[in-house]
Amino acid sequence: MTEVQSKLGRLLVRLRVYWTRKRVITDLGHPRISKPCRFQERQGFFVFHCHRLRYSVCILFCNTSAVATFLRYLLLVFMCMGLAACSRLPAPVHEPVEAVEPNASTVSELARALAPLQQANAGQSGVALLPGGREALAARLGLIDAAQRSIDVQYYIWNDDVAGLLMFDALKRAADRGVTVRLLLDDNNTKGMDALLWEVDQHENIQVRLFNPFVHRHFRFWSYLTDFKRLNRRMHNKSLTVDNAASILGGRNIGDAYFELGQETLFVDLDVLAVGPVAKEVTDDFDKYWSSESSYPVWQVMSAPAEKVSITERANEVRRLEVGRAYHDSVSEQSLIDAIQSGSLVFHWARVHLVSDDPKKALGLAQPGKLVIDALPQLLGTPHERLMVVSPYLVPTSNGTQFFTQLADRGVEVRILTNSLAATDVAVVHSGYAKWRKALLKAGVTIFEMKPAYSVGQVGRPAFSGSSSASSLHAKTFAVDSSHLFVGSFNFDPRSARLNTEMGLVIESPEMVSQVWDNVQNALAQSSYQVTLDPAGNLIWLDHSNDPPIAYKSEPETNVFSRSAVWLMSKLPLDWLL
Repeated sequence: MTEVQSKLGRLLVRLRVYWTRKRVITDLGHPRISKPCRFQERQGFFVFHCHRLRYSVCILFCNTSAVATFLRYLLLVFMCMGLAACSRLPAPVHEPVEAVEPNASTVSELARALAPLQQANAGQSGVALLPGGREALAARLGLIDAAQRSIDVQYYIWNDDVAGLLMFDALKRAADRGVTVRLLLDDNNTKGMDALLWEVDQHENIQVRLFNPFVHRHFRFWSYLTDFKRLNRRMHNKSLTVDNAASILGGRNIGDAYFELGQETLFVDLDVLAVGPVAKEVTDDFDKYWSSESSYPVWQVMSAPAEKVSITERANEVRRLEVGRAYHDSVSEQSLIDAIQSGSLVFHWARVHLVSDDPKKALGLAQPGKLVIDALPQLLGTPHERLMVVSPYLVPTSNGTQFFTQLADRGVEVRILTNSLAATDVAVVHSGYAKWRKALLKAGVTIFEMKPAYSVGQVGRPAFSGSSSASSLHAKTFAVDSSHLFVGSFNFDPRSARLNTEMGLVIESPEMVSQVWDNVQNALAQSSYQVTLDPAGNLIWLDHSNDPPIAYKSEPETNVFSRSAVWLMSKLPLDWLL
């Protein structure tokens, strides 16, 4: 700043102060006062003090440096507001690539291998449980390797880790063989993966679309400022379908934690491999999501990266790791087609129903009756003997609590398995469950909570890895009486019911119901705490892995801070958001 500018600034300040002094005193109706009014400069602003009235006025005409600082901050605020205001998506541009329909001359090898089984079980679908993480990843990689015509992939989370890179590489190799690949990912968990997804999409036989994407790729928070209602709704679906003939559905996302790999928290989960008519239903449902108003090609919402990423090179790097070699060897031992033809992969044949939300649910526009929450009661039926609910994120609300209470009053055995506070990965969701815990127990509902350090693997069977990592329940399954079983992505909470899109299978198979029920029952003593009430009505956590059982008067393996935080959150009206 020049000397002339400085003098001019001081002159303007004096003139402004003089004019303001006269105006303020006159406006107050006190042209004369016993004690003179005075001005002080505080942090660049001039403050007028009237002693008689004990009144202060901050004059916004301030020195030049303060003005500059203030204007810079003001400009920054307006820029941020403008950035948020631009967080609006255009209409998606779709270049439809429909799944390849089978015909007599181009039936895939996978379809031919399944044909004898389907002929012997006409009108039914075959389902095989995939409870172990290792076999769940091996099944996915094996299914992709068997693909000859089409692969449809739909997931909520796809991590950039060992499992994720092996899956990306398998899809690329399938595309190299001429297989049409469609990859649809929810955009909520793709931060930092734009370059990787862009590279995958560059293959001529692969299309990648993002569901409900963020406009701002790096500063996603700004999108929430003006578009929270949309971005609060996510695609929670998980499916992988090959050649319209076989599909894997369940609770697992794509990431190391879901396949028993890593040192962080690992997830106890459950998938099913389904073949037959229901696989074609999954393909048709995928088409609805692929062409929905919430599905955007990656090139429409992101820019080309500065540096190219090699999927093959990164996959080869993880294969050289010990865990990568273990996965590769497990898949190479026997192909999926060989397992089907040899009978080593056992299917349960039954009536199987796909339940899936209308993709318009992500926009809040789904019509009544077209949601999973509407279809499940009709397909599962009313429990008469027993009900088992396995849900990692359980928020029963008053309606769910009333539902369980009424069942218990009618003599139905109601058993619930969810995460303990120490095992959950979302404490705020636990608060939505904890507030209803006593009411459920008083009604006669049996509650078990997953321990945080249980060996991961099939419930009722030791894990392959023998990992000592912390574990968290992630499976979502319901068993009604001895007849119906649900396996899918749906949690027993308001978010699954009303906000996120979900999918799953309802299986009418007494054999599978018995298998899942027995596995859960056999593992409860070692894997969970039983929550009960003492004679005074206080909560007690029983550890039946010890003889005699150890009783805890507060939530095991937690501290006062975490319990207090959950208690505080339980008092807030957050259930609708959980």
